[in-house]
Amino acid sequence: MVQQQSGRPPSFSPVPSATPVIPAAPAPPESRVSAIPAGPATGPPRPPAAGPQEPPEVLDRRQGPHGEVVLRRRGDRYEIIANGCFLMDTSDGRSERLLVRAALEALDAPGPCARPGTAAGPARPAPSLLIGGLGAGFSLLEAAAEPRWGSITVVEREAAVIDWHRSGPLNRLTGEALGDPRTTVLHTGLLEHLKAPGPRYDVLCLDIDNGPDWTMTEDNNSLYSASGLITCRFRLTPGGVLAVWSAAPSSRFEHALRNAGFRNVRTTLVPVPRGAPDAVHLGHRAA
Repeated sequence: MVQQQSGRPPSFSPVPSATPVIPAAPAPPESRVSAIPAGPATGPPRPPAAGPQEPPEVLDRRQGPHGEVVLRRRGDRYEIIANGCFLMDTSDGRSERLLVRAALEALDAPGPCARPGTAAGPARPAPSLLIGGLGAGFSLLEAAAEPRWGSITVVEREAAVIDWHRSGPLNRLTGEALGDPRTTVLHTGLLEHLKAPGPRYDVLCLDIDNGPDWTMTEDNNSLYSASGLITCRFRLTPGGVLAVWSAAPSSRFEHALRNAGFRNVRTTLVPVPRGAPDAVHLGHRAA
């Protein structure tokens, strides 16, 4: 998730320090929060627990415009490190997959202000999807496995991450999804892409940095600002859905979404082994 993406607190700490726990913000009275039950695989990858463990092998190390990014292998999983901070690994990806799945379910709701549990409306034919951040590739894998998507555009600002997927070790995980004729990968910043002339999308799925309340760079903070959210809303089709991954639920971000003009704002929680649950924040552009 390096494309502006995903240093995931509670894992936002120099490797291999202990993992801090981020308390979940209490939901306001108007907030609608749902949770999915914990399964055998829970939450996105966290840094390995303290204690004896296999030492990592550095496969690639690059210096880019946003700092250093490193790809490591530890046993049978790969780890992405940015500026000394653990971002993610390939051991799970449950919440990143949910990000795409929940957005498509929201798009199928009978209207932009429909509540969960109401009857689904007519399916939008061949909807277009923009994924902000390639990262470990879980959101792309979920999208490519769904035949309904008409187009899948992935925006990633780190050239190294794109290379690891296209021709490096991560290709064995995402090579088929990258070869899907619906998939396009763009090497650019997300806000830069959204502000440039171009088509609108039915769904924007953003997995950038740690989420709206814990960002590593100023560019990422700008994405979650009022102007950044308005830019996202403008690039959605009427009735389109914005889905945002976060390392913890944020009532403040729900409020920011409403202030930016999004409707039917709600949050889905994903239980994780340690710390606050991951969250997927959802909102519609008015039809």
